[in-house]
Amino acid sequence: MAEEQKKIFLLGISGSPRIGSTDYIVREALNYAKTKFQDIAIEIDYFTAHKKKLNFCIHCDYCVREKKGCIHKDDMNELYPKLIKANAYIIGSPVYQGTISGQLKVIIDRTRALVAADPDVFKNKLGIAIAVGGDRVGGQESTIHTILDFYVLNGIIPVSGGFFGANLGGTIWSKDKGAIGAQEDEEGIKTVHRSVNKLIKLATKILL
Repeated sequence: MAEEQKKIFLLGISGSPRIGSTDYIVREALNYAKTKFQDIAIEIDYFTAHKKKLNFCIHCDYCVREKKGCIHKDDMNELYPKLIKANAYIIGSPVYQGTISGQLKVIIDRTRALVAADPDVFKNKLGIAIAVGGDRVGGQESTIHTILDFYVLNGIIPVSGGFFGANLGGTIWSKDKGAIGAQEDEEGIKTVHRSVNKLIKLATKILL
């Protein structure tokens, strides 16, 4: 157990219902963390909303009353143990109507079941946000804000890429060309890399 506490458990989550630009860039962020910081013990994991059955939170308070998880038995049961184990997060979403995807909203809402069972389940973990838009200025920052709000509300330390390029997090312009479009956005990828750099450097100070 002591050995596990000295490792960064980095979980990437793609909130897209498709395998495309968001899936590509979250995986790119994870791979970058693993290859850039080879001298640091980092274990990476991944979850995608693609083809997952994710029921809406219905605020039935089952999780609060029973403290046995969520009343829904769906693919969130695959994600819950990953969320618990991880101590650092990379959450990415496509921009839908200026904010996160419906799938990611469901994921965020359903984490209530974990907090109901353990109010400190997310405390002092760290996270960055990535938003992928079909337009260069198409709601990326408001999408990132929603993810960062989730972090703040749950005691997760939000991390950005810093001034001069990645103020709030990773912003990608896919030009609606899927993974190819994300790959072609060199400036956008720089914002993701800056965000990952700050995440891992801060994680080494706090977690290791």
